[in-house]
Amino acid sequence: MQTTNSGKLALFDLDNTLLEGDSDHAWGEFLISNSLVEEKAHREKNDHFYDQYKQGELDIHGYVAFTLQPVMQLDRTQRAQLIAKFMEQSVEPIILDKGKELVRTHLDAGDFCIIITATNEFISTPIAKLFNADLIIATQLQISNNMYNGKIFGTPCYQDGKVAKLNAWLDQQETRFNLSDAVFYSDSINDLPLLQEVATPVAVDPDQRLREKAESEGWKIITLRS
Repeated sequence: MQTTNSGKLALFDLDNTLLEGDSDHAWGEFLISNSLVEEKAHREKNDHFYDQYKQGELDIHGYVAFTLQPVMQLDRTQRAQLIAKFMEQSVEPIILDKGKELVRTHLDAGDFCIIITATNEFISTPIAKLFNADLIIATQLQISNNMYNGKIFGTPCYQDGKVAKLNAWLDQQETRFNLSDAVFYSDSINDLPLLQEVATPVAVDPDQRLREKAESEGWKIITLRS
């Protein structure tokens, strides 16, 4: 994609930032509630991965394989039907109105809005569309014979990987955006590498470690939940 926007970059984490919850974890609960997986074992493993994430120690390759396993035998049409049901049941109720307003404010200002998330593209791409963002950068997935194989394509969009994937995109643009005047909104200590790269890091309903970091650095702290 080539860009012509004259504004700055506005970057947004997705889960627990624009959403009042985590879409990856919600996916696991959705599979349970629709009897697509065994409840006890799936919830234990889903919660285990989520705890890893909150501690900044996620095995993202293992998590993606776990997340995709129930849909690996589905073709594109079947996946689309299932994700539409997930959006209606699990995602729409946790979309933050103030999150949509925040993105809209930047769009109206002429900024180029990117949702950048560790959540895999199968789950996150339809969510990003609801915010009318210009672009989503997510953890990409390998496809074999029109089916997911449970593996990540390229660099996971997680921790330092967010910086790497964003810089790879920036290198492809004719109009050069600069992180030196970009803003990034996030709730998570996992996003510290990118928060430290932008001109304006903003902690949004932050976890405890990010709150402490934001307070020590004098970063702005906001809430989108009240």
